[in-house]
Amino acid sequence: QVQLVESGGGLVQAGDSLRLSCAASGRTFSSSAMGWFRQAPGKEREFVATIMRSSGSPDYADSVKGRFAISRDNAKNTVYLQMNSLKPEDTAVYYCAAGPYSKSQRAYAYWGQGTQVTVSS
Repeated sequence: QVQLVESGGGLVQAGDSLRLSCAASGRTFSSSAMGWFRQAPGKEREFVATIMRSSGSPDYADSVKGRFAISRDNAKNTVYLQMNSLKPEDTAVYYCAAGPYSKSQRAYAYWGQGTQVTVSS
């Protein structure tokens, strides 16, 4: 069992940066891959980034590649999403998830409650 709590969202201007955090409780964090997903108003939830349990093989959606970076600290049971050069189209609720290494949200068994990111133009 893994419980996830996201933080770090907020209202920023285009071009700004934010770092999201996802704190996990439970003994399986270090053995789980972690993913970030987002859901914009009126749209389906979509993949943003994922990272293996050993911090290897980070992978990104094309829309965020080069601007976002996923990382994790297994000693702190925390995964991060550094978001740079934010655009208005990045506005969404961001969710972290724990499960197998995958870009598909269906693969992830555990989800946080989400944190709102709003980017103004």
